[in-house]
Amino acid sequence: MGERERDIADCVTVGEAAELAGVTVRTLHHWDEIGLASPSMRTTAGYRQYTDADLQRLDRIVAYREVGLGLDAVREILDDATAEISATLREQRAQLAERIQELQQLDARLERMTEAHERGILLSDEAQSEVFGADWGAHRARHARTVWGDTVQWAQFAERAAFRTREQWQSLSAAMSTLQLDLGNALDQGVIPGTPEANSLIERHREVFSNFFPLTRQMQVCLGRMFESDPGFSAHYDGIRVGLASWFRQSIDECARTHGIDPETATWQ
Repeated sequence: MGERERDIADCVTVGEAAELAGVTVRTLHHWDEIGLASPSMRTTAGYRQYTDADLQRLDRIVAYREVGLGLDAVREILDDATAEISATLREQRAQLAERIQELQQLDARLERMTEAHERGILLSDEAQSEVFGADWGAHRARHARTVWGDTVQWAQFAERAAFRTREQWQSLSAAMSTLQLDLGNALDQGVIPGTPEANSLIERHREVFSNFFPLTRQMQVCLGRMFESDPGFSAHYDGIRVGLASWFRQSIDECARTHGIDPETATWQ
């Protein structure tokens, strides 16, 4: 047997090399094509044959790939005698630390989004009472998910609530309180539903309420009905001014009419 034949006899095929290295044959073909790890021998038929030195190089490539280095960085480590391996690894660790921080931030955002979809307002019961007033019932916000949890509007509400700060909730609560006070004052002053002054208040309501989810005029009509018919809502508005729930509903209806909407046929859309 000649020297070449003895050398080939000591080699392994590409399939065997792939199995020993724990990679696919396709991967070895790619590394060969880009000159990262080419077999030293070939049979007379042109088949790849990997020597022991080739296998050692594959082991090193796999080791550095497993710690996240790119192929260019691996090539530099293996082929550049002046390469600072420890410096390359420290840089890789720094990049990994940055990525870990990004993933932790992403995880925190996902956690808040998940909680918002499940709870709605991400404030403690005590904080909600402080922000929305002593008569606020945190249980109502939780109950809202039971009623509306499968709607697009609940999803929109949760998406906005997830990252709303306590200060932003306070600002929104103040805007709602000011609006409700102005509604009560308008009723006291004898403002007639459908007049420009009443319509201006209804537009303000739609604008403020749209901080929770986009509120169309037809949807606002549906809310007006609920404000008047639901015992909890009607008690709230009539607690501000006697008769405010009905006046508010009538004002919403008349405002809708000025925009070509028949309140009698309005639906949640």
